[in-house]
Amino acid sequence: MNIILLGPPGAGKGTQAQLLTERHGIAHLSTGDMLRSAVASGSELGQRAKKIMDEGQLMPDELMIKMISERIEQPDCAKGFILDGFPRTVPQAEALDTLLEGKGLPLGAVIEIKVDEAELVSRIESRINESEQARSDDTVDTLKRRLEVYHEQTAPILPYYREKGILKTVDGMKPIDEVTEQIEGILKAA
Repeated sequence: MNIILLGPPGAGKGTQAQLLTERHGIAHLSTGDMLRSAVASGSELGQRAKKIMDEGQLMPDELMIKMISERIEQPDCAKGFILDGFPRTVPQAEALDTLLEGKGLPLGAVIEIKVDEAELVSRIESRINESEQARSDDTVDTLKRRLEVYHEQTAPILPYYREKGILKTVDGMKPIDEVTEQIEGILKAA
């Protein structure tokens, strides 16, 4: 079972990925975590990634695909994986399709967690007001910038997967357990 979770920042992708990992024993692959791990390993790929990150540049698609290719061959991905944070662009989605096809790994579902973005902003404001220890990136301005980037770069992949007939949408404004049940329903039908 190979899954992609999509949705804007704060939609609950990480939470749902963790729950799916616990229920199904499939690996949660966060590209941010994979980059940090590659750098920490000191591998050739990690050294290339570190140089690019140190220069403040975005990872080239070919490097991300190579990293994902190596990662999905690990034993913990034998039952499948959940991609969280990748793909972010149509060229990345196309490259991922080519990679998975070459490995004979079907993509079981692409699930969009749809949320009301005004409510996300409201949630961040509440979190800031209720906590003296809010994260440094937990600000309304940061969320708004991340939402803009999502709409400019990532949202265009939704039609790509819709045309392929594998995009499904869940209501991310529901309670966590209800969102999980919606996702489980999609996975059972896939």
